Amino acid sequence: MTNATASRALDWFAAHRPTLDAARDAIRTRAYWSAYPESASGKVYGETAAADGKTAFEARLGTTFELGQPGVDGAISSEESPYGLPLDITYPTSSIDALIAAATAAMPAWAEAGHEARTGALLEALVRINKASYTLASATMHTTGQAFLMAFQAGGPHAQDRALEAVAYAFDEMSRMPQRMVWEKPQGKNEPLRIEKTFTIVPRGIELTIGCSTFPTWNAYPGIFASLVTGNAVIVKPHPRAILSLAMTVEILRTVLSEAGFDPNLVTLAVEAPDAPIAKDLAQRPEITIVDYTGSTEFGTWLEENAHALVYTEKAGVNTVIVDGTNDFGGMTRNLAMSVSLYSGQMCTAPQNIFVPRAGIETNEGRKSFDEVVAAISGAIDALVAAPERAVELLGAIAVAATAERVDTENAKPGVVRPSVALAHPTFPDARIRTPLVVKLDASDVARFDREMFGPIVYVIATDSTEQSFALATTQARTKGALTMIVHATDPAVIAAGERAAIDGRVSLAINLTGNLLVNQSAAFSDYHVTGGNPAGNASLTDAAFVANRFRIVETRRPA
Repeated sequence: MTNATASRALDWFAAHRPTLDAARDAIRTRAYWSAYPESASGKVYGETAAADGKTAFEARLGTTFELGQPGVDGAISSEESPYGLPLDITYPTSSIDALIAAATAAMPAWAEAGHEARTGALLEALVRINKASYTLASATMHTTGQAFLMAFQAGGPHAQDRALEAVAYAFDEMSRMPQRMVWEKPQGKNEPLRIEKTFTIVPRGIELTIGCSTFPTWNAYPGIFASLVTGNAVIVKPHPRAILSLAMTVEILRTVLSEAGFDPNLVTLAVEAPDAPIAKDLAQRPEITIVDYTGSTEFGTWLEENAHALVYTEKAGVNTVIVDGTNDFGGMTRNLAMSVSLYSGQMCTAPQNIFVPRAGIETNEGRKSFDEVVAAISGAIDALVAAPERAVELLGAIAVAATAERVDTENAKPGVVRPSVALAHPTFPDARIRTPLVVKLDASDVARFDREMFGPIVYVIATDSTEQSFALATTQARTKGALTMIVHATDPAVIAAGERAAIDGRVSLAINLTGNLLVNQSAAFSDYHVTGGNPAGNASLTDAAFVANRFRIVETRRPA
């Protein structure tokens, strides 16, 4: 590392230190704070920002995305917009050997630079990524199917906050020990034993990020930034249907690293064709020491069992709702309808199984039978999607065809009380849109509801009692995994039982949500996304455990 490199990166560190310190304070207090505004208003990002971002996105269409990476050996074009917009973006492919060799060569100077210089470079990169939020929004929208506002927020500022959160945690962990100290041990009448000790932060090696098709930046940023700030190199392997937003991220990171005098091959993009996956080959390379993964349970479990690296996973889960009673029946059903409709249930936190006693529940509107609860939930969904031109901004589009096929298959099975139907998008006539499907089942129909059915599929399940509801939900969390659980109850004893069930199942709990807060939402600096305590994932975004094992400490001792 040259002095000029240290100077540039440390200048950025000084300039962005207030943001870092505010983030560090937020993760300690867990109070609301955000570094990057979620408002898509022109008053926040500039009156021309939306138009400029759209123009920048459209300029990418039909082009080759060049990154200047080593080992280029081909090209792919695999993305298809769920809205039907032709993308036709070509990405050069690079050999695995070349990417690993380049990352290995780039790491020593990056590790030697120190954690303040690395933090400064990454904070500067986040500023520039934030300025590209509108372009990232269009990229996210047309690769994942999210409606534009969600794509702007989740693909932009919310993802950036999660990246900053990881940097803040890592900075705290790396700042805990002095770089040098003199250790003195009394020796009675003799001179104290004096030992000079130095402590060096050493990265583990190369991190592999395996991206998902629904939230490519939100899920990938924590691992990418946590690995980079702790001195590791990163290879980003996007989902073949959602490459663009991560390619843009890699481009910005490489630019910032180059400007700071570091080797841009600290961050590279490894693209694959849908019929020629490379994730297993990458994950099993001995040079890969960390893997961050979001996606299916099957492949996540394979990684946990077969990759020799340190593996952080977020997999599928069966999220549950236990309804025992409510003081706001209308609010409860509207909140549930919104939670299952948002982005067509393609959020890992979306509810799937709603357990209701077959004898009915007590509410502020009097006793409601099981069928009346089912009808009210279905009716609340009907109200949300009644006007297609508004509904599409809530539902978004179905990210991959397999999800739409799954919905169509369930539509033909017994128990459907609210069929899923296709809606026409007023702007994109070829958009793949489905309304939520509501199915009425019995607790004995366990084969139907005892697995994740990703997409807009909701099961309302009649149980013998709330106790059985808790037992089913807890068992599913333990055996299948779950990210969220909701309890609706008025009896404090039932609420307490819900808290015990959630702790037992190691799943995040929400109680009596009837207003604007949805169980789907996870706030950076405050909420822990995934507990890491059940099969839905072995890591939490973001906590100290997520960052601290990405580096080791090497100690040197000598007489002082």
